[in-house]
Amino acid sequence: MATLSGARAASRSQVAYWRVRILVTNDDGVHAPGLAALTRALAAWADESPDDRQVIVVAPLANYSGAAAAVGTVYEREAIAYKTAQIPGAESVEAYGLDASPALSVIVSAMGAFGPRPDLVCSGINLGVNVGRSVLHSGTVGAVLTGAQLGMSGLAVSLRSGGKVDHWKTASALAVNVLPALAAAQPRTLLNLNVPSLPLEELQGVRRGRISTAGLIKAATGSPVTAPEPGSRAQLVAGSGGEGEVLLTLGAAVPSLGDVGDEDQEDDGALVAAGFASLTPIAGVREDSSPDADDVVRAALASLAALAN
Repeated sequence: MATLSGARAASRSQVAYWRVRILVTNDDGVHAPGLAALTRALAAWADESPDDRQVIVVAPLANYSGAAAAVGTVYEREAIAYKTAQIPGAESVEAYGLDASPALSVIVSAMGAFGPRPDLVCSGINLGVNVGRSVLHSGTVGAVLTGAQLGMSGLAVSLRSGGKVDHWKTASALAVNVLPALAAAQPRTLLNLNVPSLPLEELQGVRRGRISTAGLIKAATGSPVTAPEPGSRAQLVAGSGGEGEVLLTLGAAVPSLGDVGDEDQEDDGALVAAGFASLTPIAGVREDSSPDADDVVRAALASLAALAN
């Protein structure tokens, strides 16, 4: 199979379709309707071209929402159980459900467990947007972040929930049309796409969105064991025997968007609330080479040198 790097060398001046193998995964599970919608759209996209476009599904058997890029206690087992799966409307696509998180599904796929190494990871379509600080905790996003650590580019796709109809076709159509630009980009390029649950013709457009400061958990409150600090939002509900509870107040992102009144109009959550799809470039774990970080490291090394002496 031709590689993306070879295709890029042939032509960097124009967007083109290349021979590409796409891994589809998610955090809602291999039988989730969002994954089925994305797989159907990608399968149709692959079939419409004479080029070698391949689609394979490797996704968790269970729901791993909120798992981020976790792989779990892999050191406690020597194998991962799997089941073959069928995707409704895309029965010809090879599909597997794994007893594994989204991130681990990507890792074993990249290592060749299910055939040739994928070139791109498409994760989703998640039911519920992944915007703001919740991006850090999202298993949908965690899958593409993991792929980037292994040299693959990726697209995370999420659909706003809470409406009478979940418009999977809108999100899948946008995802397919993002692929040419993503395939032409440098390896490890990651995009986070959040889509309003609207018919495609009612979409206001697609804009670059900034990651907002909105979080999944707005507060952790209750009747405190001791008086809380002024302004504290984390309090305990005391029980007996040294046990108790911390009560959570859930806010934006999952399962519905929540209040975005404090966001700027170009923030990802605000864009989705206004009827726009939000497309955000993201980056995974990498060295911080900023001057401030260099100063901190130099100071820490000096202290450590003094300790060694």
